Amino acid sequence: MPEHYHVRLTKDYLVFSAAHFITYQGDVCERLHGHNYRVAVEVGGPLDENAYVVDFIALRDHAWEIIRRLDHYMLLPTRHQQIHVEEGEQEVVVRFEDRRWVFPRQDCRLLPVPNTTAEQLARWIGTQLLERLEEHAGFRPRWLQVAVDECEGQWGVWRWSGEGSSPPES
Repeated sequence: MPEHYHVRLTKDYLVFSAAHFITYQGDVCERLHGHNYRVAVEVGGPLDENAYVVDFIALRDHAWEIIRRLDHYMLLPTRHQQIHVEEGEQEVVVRFEDRRWVFPRQDCRLLPVPNTTAEQLARWIGTQLLERLEEHAGFRPRWLQVAVDECEGQWGVWRWSGEGSSPPES
């Protein structure tokens, strides 16, 4: 069996606090609430000329830049079937059935996801990280995994295998 290598990155500061709500069971929408999320990243690939998969510092810095863009914001899905997000210049109006919320625009992050679950947040962070690693570090991993913990042991995990495939759309 050939050797395989990967690195795991978990840091005390790879965290963000954010508000959200999700739908489940088709038509149930939870109340607005928040979490103190933690993020872990794993990257697999061959060893380079330095005998490592990827530079930990570059991985750490790129992950942190992405994660901090979510910190202390209202996270809203723009690809949800039933949650309708209308972005104005000063505010964002969100509707679900007979419910309506209005948020200051500068307090929101509109994410191209179908629901702001931990799994979808992990996917969004992962696709952003793939783009940054390729553009800024010139590195394309063999595989990438991002895990988002929303509540002390409740992890949503996304894994992408890059062998023979294009990076996913963010």
